[in-house]
Amino acid sequence: MPASSSTIATRSVIIRARMAGLTVAVAESLTAGAVAARLADPPGASMVLVGGVVAYATAVKEDVLGVDRGLLAECGPVNPDVALQMADGVRRLLGADVGVATTGVAGPGPADGQPAGTVFVAAVASRGAATGIEYSQVRGYQLAGPRSMVRQATCGLALAALAGVLERVPRV
Repeated sequence: MPASSSTIATRSVIIRARMAGLTVAVAESLTAGAVAARLADPPGASMVLVGGVVAYATAVKEDVLGVDRGLLAECGPVNPDVALQMADGVRRLLGADVGVATTGVAGPGPADGQPAGTVFVAAVASRGAATGIEYSQVRGYQLAGPRSMVRQATCGLALAALAGVLERVPRV
């Protein structure tokens, strides 16, 4: 059976990270660990994937990942700046070079003042967990479809964000 396009994309991300000598950490809200699970599938993943945090609850975003309390109070957890802080927080927490994060509303109805299908995906990179961010990106999406499709599509978007970061960070 031929490999699916998502399997090929995941393998490509793992290979790129290995070749660049980079490690990856994942912070997930609406995807609830699915991105980390996909990253763990290909051979060689253990050389790249440091770990992940499922930050489904807003308190976990703040208490574990270090997302700013004021930002969460003012904007809620479904926000581009929250996604960036989640990505950087997990990168620092787990000592990875790259952090990727997902936050959003999978549906079926609205939550936190946002309609179903609102998603933010962020990725940040830095050589060494304590150094400043060398590259960051965050993108917002309005996805259509049932909850499972929104979550699955968000996983693909997170892998694409990770691939984009890996193209921009210099190799060791």
